[in-house]
Amino acid sequence: MTTSERSPGGPDVSGHENIGAPDPSLDVAGALGKELQRFANELFAGRLPSALASVGAGGASPAVTLPPVPGPVARPPIPNANVPTESDLRPIHTLAHEHFGIPLVTRNEPSAEPYFLQSAGIPTAVPGASPSLPSAAQPPSAPSFGGLPAGFAVPSVFDASTPSVPGGAPSGMPAPAPSAAAPPAPAAPPHAPAASGGVPSSDLFSFSPEVTPDLRSSGELFDPHAVKKDFPILQERVHGRPLVWLDNAATTQKPHAVIERLSYFYQHENSNVHRAAHTLAARSTDAYEAARDKVRRFLNASSPKDIVFARGATEAINLVAQSWGRRHVGPGDEIVITWLEHHANIVPWQLLAAEKGARLRVAPVDDNGEVRLDAYEKLLGPKTRIVSLTHVSNALGTVVPAQEMVHMAHRHGARVVVDGAQAVSHMPVDVQALDCDFYVFSGHKVFAPTGIGALYGKPEVLETMPPWQGGGNMIADVTFEKTLYQPAPARFEAGTGNIADAVGLGAAIDYVTALGLPAIHRYEHELRCYGEELLRGVPGLRIIGNAKEKAGVISFVLDGVRTEDVGGLLDKEGIAVRSGHHCAQPILRRMGLESTVRASLAPYNTREDLDALAAALHRLQVGRPR
Repeated sequence: MTTSERSPGGPDVSGHENIGAPDPSLDVAGALGKELQRFANELFAGRLPSALASVGAGGASPAVTLPPVPGPVARPPIPNANVPTESDLRPIHTLAHEHFGIPLVTRNEPSAEPYFLQSAGIPTAVPGASPSLPSAAQPPSAPSFGGLPAGFAVPSVFDASTPSVPGGAPSGMPAPAPSAAAPPAPAAPPHAPAASGGVPSSDLFSFSPEVTPDLRSSGELFDPHAVKKDFPILQERVHGRPLVWLDNAATTQKPHAVIERLSYFYQHENSNVHRAAHTLAARSTDAYEAARDKVRRFLNASSPKDIVFARGATEAINLVAQSWGRRHVGPGDEIVITWLEHHANIVPWQLLAAEKGARLRVAPVDDNGEVRLDAYEKLLGPKTRIVSLTHVSNALGTVVPAQEMVHMAHRHGARVVVDGAQAVSHMPVDVQALDCDFYVFSGHKVFAPTGIGALYGKPEVLETMPPWQGGGNMIADVTFEKTLYQPAPARFEAGTGNIADAVGLGAAIDYVTALGLPAIHRYEHELRCYGEELLRGVPGLRIIGNAKEKAGVISFVLDGVRTEDVGGLLDKEGIAVRSGHHCAQPILRRMGLESTVRASLAPYNTREDLDALAAALHRLQVGRPR
């Protein structure tokens, strides 16, 4: 069957929906304008617009979301264009809002209305009412745009003096303050659905990072003990002792908010995204794309289109190396990294350099673990095509002067990748201020599930990059003669993505944003200084990495004791640390070592955790195990 013989919206040979390209001979703008006018008339008349009745907000691929355009059934020849235009890819409710300023919900209707209209963001909870989770006896309300389900509260990180909403919240979790008492946050949609018979009101509260009290100015205390209660695994006992989790640089634990958000997704939203017109596809697509926008806000990117979902930082770096690198790096070109890098930011560049005949150059560090900026700048030159550097060293905790290094590389015309896997859970990140071309991170380092992460790319850079994998979702049209690709980010997301865990990443971002990254950064700095002072009192212990700027990582060795033995003995006391080379062998060898013991911190760690670590190490050194 030729392209012209396929019917609109029918399956192609791959089994995916054929979204094709519009007929250039049709008056699409005129027909679309008429459909939008009808949309507006029906909405203001209080009726459900027919376009939404069958599709749902954001639930279908662009071809089935747009109203049908009158014309012949046969598909016209595909125009010579690599990607559809932006207007071809936006759903009808977005176009209606842009052209007419129409909000999706402006009416007082019962909660039995379709899911995709409930999801416009009207909170269920009102002052004086206790939120509750969905149950079998109570039809579940859907979270707004992929946010937390009704009944999820702001994490319990404030002290007892924090005012609560009348009616309270679930046990152990204080309710958020009313939004009327906080600055307005128009950029962040509320995260709870409409109550039965509810009316939109600015007086209703919602879970929104922008209305979280500013811990720097409010004088309220950061309470890590309250944070710890949000993480069920931290109630575990290991070898009969309470778990002390100090292996956060390897992976962080997951709060109730993330675990329950995943459960809610699989119970009420599970579907593939973008390709179908049914209700669950609308729910899943809303949640998935809402998570993308949360990543955008988390990194302060300019648009959700700048965010590509990946399995993690490793896959994101490989994506850049294989897509951008293969196109722009050639024989004799140079790639610059630093001695601090994780293997994930070394091996992909070695592979690219070997394939292209390029040269890999490495910026040195001093004995404290800090990059020598004078030597780094000397490595940069007209042959430098790309620089890839860590934001925070996973082995030593060094915080790299990333902004300065990015600017230095740009002066020489190089593109820059920043590996933020160890940064995003410890400090605010602003990719526009950094001015980096790419930024990558892994969700499991920031309280999200494993197997999900993100790549930020400048739009003008992403536009020039070819896809690195082929399949469904990343195509606009496929024939045996030619394939047309979607624009970013879809071009780089072939196949079915990790939808549920992307939604979980969005919930984790909500959680950590509510805690407040500035407050986390300050607390972990104080906790690290406390821990380092304790450990310096342990006989024969030497801390590795003494940079002036460090994140919550304490890497050390004990004289006369193998690091793996230290890790095993600490485990017997219920204390989890990491022993080994931390996938960063070059920097440890620069320090004259093959491995270290690493204790790494998170906001649920306490001074008592570090007291237990220091006491266990003292007993180990003096030979008096408890």
